[in-house]
Amino acid sequence: MKPLRTEAPDHEAAIAGASYLRHRRVHRSRGHDRPRILQLLATGGTGGAQESYTGLLLRLDRAKYDVRALSLSAGNAVHRIRRLGLPVDVLDETDDEAAVRELTAWLRREEIDLVHAHMFRAEIIGTRAAVAAGTPVIMATVHSSRVRSPEDVAALAALTPAMDRLIVPSESIAAKVRAEGRGGARFAAIPSGVDLARFAAPTSPCGLRRELGIPDEAPVIGVVARLEPEKGHAHLLEAWPRVAAAVPSAWLVIVGEGSECEALRARVSRMPGAARRRVVFTGRRDDVAALTAELSVAVLPSLREAQGISLLEAMARRVPVVASAVGGIPEVVTDGLDGLLVPPSSPDALADALIRLASSASLRRRLGEAGYATVRDRFSIDAQVRQVEALYDEELRRAGVPARDAVDAPPPTPPAGRRPRGRAALEVPPV
Repeated sequence: MKPLRTEAPDHEAAIAGASYLRHRRVHRSRGHDRPRILQLLATGGTGGAQESYTGLLLRLDRAKYDVRALSLSAGNAVHRIRRLGLPVDVLDETDDEAAVRELTAWLRREEIDLVHAHMFRAEIIGTRAAVAAGTPVIMATVHSSRVRSPEDVAALAALTPAMDRLIVPSESIAAKVRAEGRGGARFAAIPSGVDLARFAAPTSPCGLRRELGIPDEAPVIGVVARLEPEKGHAHLLEAWPRVAAAVPSAWLVIVGEGSECEALRARVSRMPGAARRRVVFTGRRDDVAALTAELSVAVLPSLREAQGISLLEAMARRVPVVASAVGGIPEVVTDGLDGLLVPPSSPDALADALIRLASSASLRRRLGEAGYATVRDRFSIDAQVRQVEALYDEELRRAGVPARDAVDAPPPTPPAGRRPRGRAALEVPPV
């Protein structure tokens, strides 16, 4: 539910807009049995950032932390978190100044000890409000590789000195953020992880092949991503006629929704008949784990990418991957070892890699097994949460916030209807 509005005093706006001073951050929560942590999400829509946010929210240790969740807009991610049994407040205020005032009052009222912001607007609104509220610890995760306007970059750079720690999913994003004038931040590179229990366990077929009449032995190449220009679908469709001609039994499945949908469909309509008939747009799907299991090859032809959550999900399913060598992807996939990498915006190289995999079941098996080992060893959600919790503990100690020893404290009783922490039972739409 939306937080209740409170009438702020006249000086609230001046405080919220004031320059950062360390001595203004006064800890007022020593009576709490556990540090109070706010997970602040910029938008409740769908994407890799929301998936990472949800995984963290589900697994943070409730015996150690009193965890709150708040989104600056409603959407599918908020609905999913609530269906999983976790409460999420929504501060649906489109005016930034009003949002800062409301969040400042909310942080003071709830006596939050640590704000962890996710995505651009949450960084801006959350940091300004946390400084004004005197919140002891301010952290943020940079989820996106998006190229921002000079005004947005300057706004983030100005607020960065107020942040105790900036989390990035890859060294590539750390370099990008430093180049944007945020080099003075204390960085922590923590890769986003996937739930191995969700993606490695057997699952019932989603019926994709049956729905489309695709034989079990036919190679199915799939891309799970928002239909937006930066995801590179246009280059994949340019490569597809060559793949379809070389492997006549292959199909291409495009999973997701977005602003490019009609343009991409129009491009397919202009293809030769055989290639055109074997391209399927599924739209948004809520059974991504099951659908991924039916793919022969997962492809991500992005032009930029912070890390590539959909690649990790495919690798966790032992599905071999082909991806652009951009952003944080080369930090996940090693070309020829646990996947194939191609230059961005290169339909010919993309076609060559897809033909190679679609034509060789043995190569698919080898790369699929190696990909699973990579995710298991380096990119599990449990490893991500452990690293984030270690940062929380370090920064809370630095700020003088008393911690509670989870070993000595029984876990709090969950609200009625809440699922136990562990495997998420519901699917998440494509990133």
